[in-house]
Amino acid sequence: MRHYPFFIAIFLFIKIYAQNNVATTSAAFLEIGPGARSLGMGSAYVSVADDASSIYWNPAGMANVSNPQVQSYYAPWLVETQFYYNTAVVPMGQFGSIGLSFTALTMDEMMVRTVQEPEPDAYGQKFDAGNIAMGIAYAKKLTDRFSFGFQTKFIQESIWQMKAQGFAVDIGTIFVTKRDLNIGMSISNYGGKMGMEGVNTLVDIDIDETIYGNNDRIDGYLSTSQWPLPLIFRFGLSKTFTLSPIINCLVAVDAIHPNNNPEYLNIGFEYSLMDIIFIRTGKSHTLYTLGDSIGPEHGYSFGAGVKYQIPRGPLLNIDYVLTQFGVFNNVQGYSISINF
Repeated sequence: MRHYPFFIAIFLFIKIYAQNNVATTSAAFLEIGPGARSLGMGSAYVSVADDASSIYWNPAGMANVSNPQVQSYYAPWLVETQFYYNTAVVPMGQFGSIGLSFTALTMDEMMVRTVQEPEPDAYGQKFDAGNIAMGIAYAKKLTDRFSFGFQTKFIQESIWQMKAQGFAVDIGTIFVTKRDLNIGMSISNYGGKMGMEGVNTLVDIDIDETIYGNNDRIDGYLSTSQWPLPLIFRFGLSKTFTLSPIINCLVAVDAIHPNNNPEYLNIGFEYSLMDIIFIRTGKSHTLYTLGDSIGPEHGYSFGAGVKYQIPRGPLLNIDYVLTQFGVFNNVQGYSISINF
């Protein structure tokens, strides 16, 4: 009970800091959740986090990883983009756990076009766009029921000859009550603003057009707008129920408060058979609307997974998820985890 004031203080802080800035944040790819298991549960994972993907959802969950683990997630994302998330966690006993993460959102090259020359072969040049984030994380069990973790990460968005860079911090906690109810909280993407920079902002400037014969081609740079990162506060509860000697049901609920959309609620279920075969489903709900904003553009999710112990080898977890995205196409994702 003595940890509850900490949760309340963090919640009040985020409510004050995260003002409503609908669709006015940079690095939107940081809002794409990784991991087929977590997404299969409707992204209700902040209190469940117990694998390598915890670095994204709640860094404190790394303290629940008992053996070295690597995880890779891939999803053919919206509008012909590709999303990758790779992470590794190494427990160090009483010293806690450390983790590394790498996130990438990429697209294929396209031909350069302009308003003056709309044909794709006019310039004979190609460009691409992509986003990456690289992080290092640490977590530790402060007591047998309370865990704390954080991640620091480098962020970059780029398109052709322009790029924006920044740094951010994620923090999280998990508390387990005496009734085995998990309470999780995390703050993601706390950092400064980002703006595009590059050679395309280089222009020639005449510092005084009234003077004839002066240098009218002084190098200068246009200033681009700076946008905050997509700050996200998550608070969740989860509990596992035993339905039979071989069947368990994990139920999780997360309340999400972003700084660029209305609050919404995630609900997820995971049914496990003999801790080998897993079936998952979840739903994301918008709690209220604001003008034309309708919150996160996704609905139901469905997933499945299997756990296999290689004889005298590592433990494998293979997971699949299908997520609905409203007016967009459904998104499929695939995860593989290796526990050494």
